[in-house]
Amino acid sequence: MKLFEKNAAELSAMLQNKECSAVELTKDVLDRIDAKESAVGAYVTRCEDCLEQAEAVDNARAAGEELHPLAGIPIGIKDNISTKGIRTTCSSKMLENYVPPFDATVMQPVRKAGMVITGKMNMDEFAMGSSTETSYFHTTHNPHNLDCVPGGSSGGSAAAVAAGEAILTLGSDTGGSIRQPASLCGVVGLKPTYGSVSRYGLVAFASSLDQIGPFGKSVKDVALLQSLIQGHDNMDATSAYRNYANLYENLNGSVQGLRIGVPKEYFGEGIDAEVKDAV
Repeated sequence: MKLFEKNAAELSAMLQNKECSAVELTKDVLDRIDAKESAVGAYVTRCEDCLEQAEAVDNARAAGEELHPLAGIPIGIKDNISTKGIRTTCSSKMLENYVPPFDATVMQPVRKAGMVITGKMNMDEFAMGSSTETSYFHTTHNPHNLDCVPGGSSGGSAAAVAAGEAILTLGSDTGGSIRQPASLCGVVGLKPTYGSVSRYGLVAFASSLDQIGPFGKSVKDVALLQSLIQGHDNMDATSAYRNYANLYENLNGSVQGLRIGVPKEYFGEGIDAEVKDAV
């Protein structure tokens, strides 16, 4: 199995056990991007310093520094999340050449953890769409079937994980823009509870609904990344004060007695019979 086919939790263990290096992992993902990107179209901007980022992680590990479990893991960032020094376009011609002078709050823990930022992911322009066909730059295709859409607006983020062009990605969700493309691309995506992840530096669609959230190949992956980016932020007036548990460390808790409610209105006219039966 190639490194890009493994999930973040597996790769984290391999990196910590020195079964592979961050440079080796990053090279494998970059080779995968070179092989698949022309067909999938998940990226708007690719970072040119990926190997330098990975080498810094390897050097820190060799020096005996204590590193975050996600150190050296390649991550793609949806193109409506501000990244200092990296072009942020919202997939719009209006912002085609915009390079932010500041980072969104979520980028601070990502950078501090030593994750390797591979680039910015394609999306529906200004997050207005559900198919990633409205990007000014190009359409993103579903890597499982290139004739199909990957969903949206975080279609590039979902497609990249599904295609092995990134190990983890960040997206944003207002009314389904993480959950829907995760479903269509067969990966795991989470819209976190509102207020648990800072929205500072996210180009807003509907501020009362927007949330930044993770994509990964597994629930473990999503729990790792969500645990990294969650927390209170003074820069976001809607950021919630609460004790944030480490989701990854609590994955084995019992769900006995928990109930899931689904509104009866979801089963109204127009629902596909196969979906209704599955639910």
